[in-house]
Amino acid sequence: MKASPVRDLTVGLFVLAGLAAVGYLSIHLGGLSYKGPGGLELYATFDEIGGLTRRAPVTISGVKVGQVVGIDLDDDLRARVELDLDASLEIPVDSSAEIRTAGVLGDQFLALEPGAEDELLQPGEEFTRTVNALQLEQLIGRFVNNAELEDE
Repeated sequence: MKASPVRDLTVGLFVLAGLAAVGYLSIHLGGLSYKGPGGLELYATFDEIGGLTRRAPVTISGVKVGQVVGIDLDDDLRARVELDLDASLEIPVDSSAEIRTAGVLGDQFLALEPGAEDELLQPGEEFTRTVNALQLEQLIGRFVNNAELEDE
């Protein structure tokens, strides 16, 4: 078989296109972002975050507006969640942050409910109203205990 520069170039281009497709899919499906931070860094403190993880989506009315970039404990041993949101957002100071679950056994995400105040949250500030993650075990326990009380 003779060496053919055209065939070698074609094979090389196909290999390069394949590697680019694998790289794109790895970044896209893995949830990584090459865009950099959104620009509006806010915090929310919770007593219980359940299965909330870094890179969990942050939504307003079901529309993704950012992601969770960090989870740490504060001085009072409560979970302090760092959010990276779209810099163009104007979020009132009386807005709330709630941990919700996508579906019955789905991943958890943070849902923001905008308030009505004219004053806006500034970068680095914290949501004053938060709702903890609903724990399925506690909900079932309450249901069972209430059913037992009604039987008596």
